[in-house]
Amino acid sequence: MFRPSTRLGSGTRACLSTLAVGATVMLAVAGCKVTVSGAASSPAPGGSPATVAAPSAAPSSSGDPATGTLRSGTLVVEPSGGFSGVYNLINGAKHSIDVTMYEFSDTTAERDLAAAAARGVQVRVILDQREKSTNDAAYRYFTDHKVGVAWSSASYEYTHQKTMVVDDSEAVIMTANLTSKYYATSRDFLVTDSGPADVSAIVAVFDADYAHRSVTPGDGSDLVWSPGSQDQLLAVINGATKSLRIYSEEMGDTTVEDALIAAAKRGVTVQVCGENADGEYDSDFSRLSRGGVQVSYFSSSTGFYIHGKVIEADYGTAHARAFIGSENFSSTSLSRNRELGLITSSPAILSAIATTFASDFQHGKHFS
Repeated sequence: MFRPSTRLGSGTRACLSTLAVGATVMLAVAGCKVTVSGAASSPAPGGSPATVAAPSAAPSSSGDPATGTLRSGTLVVEPSGGFSGVYNLINGAKHSIDVTMYEFSDTTAERDLAAAAARGVQVRVILDQREKSTNDAAYRYFTDHKVGVAWSSASYEYTHQKTMVVDDSEAVIMTANLTSKYYATSRDFLVTDSGPADVSAIVAVFDADYAHRSVTPGDGSDLVWSPGSQDQLLAVINGATKSLRIYSEEMGDTTVEDALIAAAKRGVTVQVCGENADGEYDSDFSRLSRGGVQVSYFSSSTGFYIHGKVIEADYGTAHARAFIGSENFSSTSLSRNRELGLITSSPAILSAIATTFASDFQHGKHFS
């Protein structure tokens, strides 16, 4: 949930130069195009970028990383993928834009949303009320430019969700905040979803959260909501028979850690790639390592940072699937925050995650 600059006593991270944009892969899944943009890029020893290309295939008209176009089923791997696709979705909106964002500090996105409101688009934004120090400037800007904006409900410890819905037809579910100072150095993932059941459920929850009304979120086809996401994430972990690849910025949920250890003990190859600034998760990583889980981590306050939250299970098998979303492995995230993710079986998305993870895991510090 937190970057080092938002933790007490932690230093502010500096940005590295933007990493190279990589290959694009496309696959037709269930009648719709699935595009993966942005190659896997992660720092080689010594800090220089090492680029690993995603599997190649023919380009797709459903998404064009060169122009920043996002269409249904697109996965963008950050930092190489960039945020131009998000800006272009905002600029192409005809009727409505709903944004829920834990931290918002991106002047380009702010200006684009204000411009959309000025041309008659209904723009509404929910910002986390416990992150006012980060969000207050955006809140004031939106208020001054007649963008609908609300602080999050106190019903949740944090509103950590990172989602945008355009024209009630296209959703972007992110592990990233719209905080531009971190774009160049963060491993994050953005996935688009135009499934009617998913989009309808996201809009219904947004309407309730914006008005501070209680709501029981609908799961649509494949959504994972917090509070209450632990069982769905455990189902992915407990169902694995071959491999688990885990990105998690935060640890600390004993039930999830127990499930990872149990998977390792039944013969599943379990790998975790995360953050461990100032040894914060030494005890968690030590426990996982003793239980047979392979752990690799980053801890620089000024460099590459694992911010994505992903569980990839059984890549390369017929039943492979992956969770991508805002939920960390902490009791706060799973049980008390407003969070959102989804579960996908798209082969293209699974392949891009596996390629990216392999590079990141190799270049992290291995815990033993």
